[in-house]
Amino acid sequence: MEAADLLNDAGFSVLEAGNAEGALRYLERHPEVQLLFTDVQMPGACDGFALAREVARRWPHIAIVVVSGAARPAPGELPDKARFFSKPYNPTLVLGTVQELLAA
Repeated sequence: MEAADLLNDAGFSVLEAGNAEGALRYLERHPEVQLLFTDVQMPGACDGFALAREVARRWPHIAIVVVSGAARPAPGELPDKARFFSKPYNPTLVLGTVQELLAA
């Protein structure tokens, strides 16, 4: 929720999904989405690393930010263009990265 508040306060429209499957269903219906911001740990069979890989494969135009307070990605675990932040993260740095990704 902290990330959603950060992005909302910066003027972005934010949708929160309860799990990876819900996020994928939403993306299937809404091609206008430009950014996936996900935590590694989430309910369901798919974690944030797997979600990031699937989104990059199916929607290569979507920018991806992954965060976690418990896990770090192994080499090759995230798509090349994805960015990772450990929690607690610096909100200013994360917001700047989001803006940079969306401008690219």
